[in-house]
Amino acid sequence: MNQVERKLDPGLYLVATPIGAARDITLRTLDILAGADVIAAEDTRSLRKLMDIHTIPLGERPLLAYHDHNGARMRPRLMAALQEGKSVVYASEAGTPMVADPGFDLARAAIAEAIPLISAPGPSAVITALTLSGLPTDRFLFAGFLPNTSSQRKSALAALADVPATLVFYESPKRIAAMLRDAASVLGGTRRAALARELTKKFEEVQRDTLEALAAEAATNPRKGEMVVLIDRADSVNINPEEIECMLQDALGQMSVRDAADTVSQALGLKRRQVYQMALKLAGDSAAAGKDTE
Repeated sequence: MNQVERKLDPGLYLVATPIGAARDITLRTLDILAGADVIAAEDTRSLRKLMDIHTIPLGERPLLAYHDHNGARMRPRLMAALQEGKSVVYASEAGTPMVADPGFDLARAAIAEAIPLISAPGPSAVITALTLSGLPTDRFLFAGFLPNTSSQRKSALAALADVPATLVFYESPKRIAAMLRDAASVLGGTRRAALARELTKKFEEVQRDTLEALAAEAATNPRKGEMVVLIDRADSVNINPEEIECMLQDALGQMSVRDAADTVSQALGLKRRQVYQMALKLAGDSAAAGKDTE
């Protein structure tokens, strides 16, 4: 596929790259890669390979590495190019920039200098895993990588135990068994979870089971590849019924029963049916009280 080079407006362009299948790249990202004055990448080798696959010539343009180990040294050079009015593109390694990614400080520096920041959305392991997990997607919390040691990992998990949302983590194949074991210990072995690995690649696999079962499987049958762990919210949230009713009454004063139930259930991480029934009862009681005063 031949790309027509187009001069880009000055600014820092953040482009997402495929997490596996090379054809998952967007047409807009290809245009940006073809037209940028300067290209920076977390991994220059993989980006160069991707550009070759899509027949995007690098030409005389600089292709610079920008990662955790050289960010402080490379950032001034990229900022200088931006301040000269050039277009600079930053590509993360497999996924969307700024999501567990070293480009964060570069983007912050551009914002601080009032340099235009443009994002070309695309592949994300977090969103891809969520769509395949079978777990609730109405609310989720991406928590990145957990600490390396078991004690610190358990403390971090305990702090997230009552979050009313699906929890999403990145994990390495070397630590996955220990991480799942600790999660089962802290959050409960019967809590539903999913383990997604090698997403969009040849050996893509998604396991859906309880934390206890996934931990046992990981311990006895080690697997390789990039991994995303997703854990369902707790089955029951310790919320006082009076608090739910109070929130519903406030919501019913401004919106319909259906919208009030949706708003409160999402805010508290409760099942909608339970909250909807309470809202119906409160609305009915209010209507009856109104008739009594007529």
